[in-house]
Amino acid sequence: MDDEQEAALRTAFERLTAYRHSVFSRPIKAQLGLDEAVARFRTPLGEDGMVAKDVIDQMVDKADAGISQMSSPNYFGFVLGGSHPVGVAADMLVSAWGQNCGSSAETPSMTGMERAVCDWVIELLGLPPESGAGIVTGASLANTAGIMAARNALLAKEGWDVEKDGLFGAPEISVLIGDAAHSAPFAALRYAGLGAARAIRVETDDDGRIVSDAFLAALYQCKGPVLAVLQAGQINTGAFDPFAKIVPALHEKGGWAHVDGAFGLWLAAVPELAPRLAGVELADSWAIDLHKWLNAPFDAGMVICRDRAPLVASMSARGAYLPETSDHWEPSDSTMELSRRARGVPSYAIMRSLGKTGIREMVFRHCQLAQNLADVISGEPGLKVLNEVSSNQVAIRCGEGDAANDHTREVLRRVQKNGKVYPTHGEWQGGEIIRVSVICYATQQKNIDLLAEEIVSAWRAVRDA
Repeated sequence: MDDEQEAALRTAFERLTAYRHSVFSRPIKAQLGLDEAVARFRTPLGEDGMVAKDVIDQMVDKADAGISQMSSPNYFGFVLGGSHPVGVAADMLVSAWGQNCGSSAETPSMTGMERAVCDWVIELLGLPPESGAGIVTGASLANTAGIMAARNALLAKEGWDVEKDGLFGAPEISVLIGDAAHSAPFAALRYAGLGAARAIRVETDDDGRIVSDAFLAALYQCKGPVLAVLQAGQINTGAFDPFAKIVPALHEKGGWAHVDGAFGLWLAAVPELAPRLAGVELADSWAIDLHKWLNAPFDAGMVICRDRAPLVASMSARGAYLPETSDHWEPSDSTMELSRRARGVPSYAIMRSLGKTGIREMVFRHCQLAQNLADVISGEPGLKVLNEVSSNQVAIRCGEGDAANDHTREVLRRVQKNGKVYPTHGEWQGGEIIRVSVICYATQQKNIDLLAEEIVSAWRAVRDA
């Protein structure tokens, strides 16, 4: 490495460190519009290159105003996590090491760390210890991998090899899913060739939980193989499907239960909260994000399957230059990628840093903070919390009747424009909501107090206008 390259690395470290120091005091929302941001970067590429250090400085200077502070403890928008500093540090090493983690033979240290993460997560969540897992980009692909494993297993029971013969002429799989499910598993059904519109949408309650009687009625109408896509953590309410009531009935019919647990599955790690997910361990596969409650840097998620064989059959790709499939855990056996970065390494660093106690404390604290926010908001006349706070999500509506949607949008606009905190928009129970997600590692009661103050103040201004 020459002096110019080293100077670029040092500059990047200095600038990123300065950014993380300043993130707590910055306006949360990006201050630069999309058109201007694109214009800053989308310029002709010069014939001559630039000094590497100058490239880094120019990138940071141009990008600075167009960055949302998603790692701030006052960011309550999408369910993202805040990129824990220990994970960020490890992520820098991942890029520096430059390892292609498709094969354990070439990257044994990366494989060792990723295997540890899989073991730790499975143990923390109380899932079957024999389960197989793969580290993917996030819950969208984790859901896809789990559903493809289900497809493999269900059709194998019918004597059909879907990996060899595809879906043309295959026995039809009935898919049951709650009508308040997230878009990610619907996309996964598309990717797996099962079709989103073909899924049987099952009635859900006011918090988005599957109604068990409705599920059982739909289940008993199904002929042939059945896949149920269940939910641990509804995106607006944080609610959980009644796993203990419906998974055993599904298994009696030989069906497969897949759980979209992107963020909510983490509650299973906390003894005080785990009963809210009673029976989730009975399922056959699970999808979870590491960049949500673990606060790993993007992108990191995990698919977990009770039976590793269908996952490997669905995901693995073999070539003459690659190792043969074996009983040994291979990174590419349980993901859709042969070439990828060691995305599990930051999670290894975070889990080592926090330990079981630290992870449990963080999840518990966030759920308590969400409840605290709901209590304050509910005490303000004209503001309404629409959900039972099952985890870290709070759904807020402002005003009553026909004006509620307009009032809710205006309150959110004012709060976001003020820049101190950042909840986001949602739709629930037929109307507009302010959706709050409490999930950043650094969020404490003082941040919730500020959020409540901003929402209440904006509401009073709108109400009295």
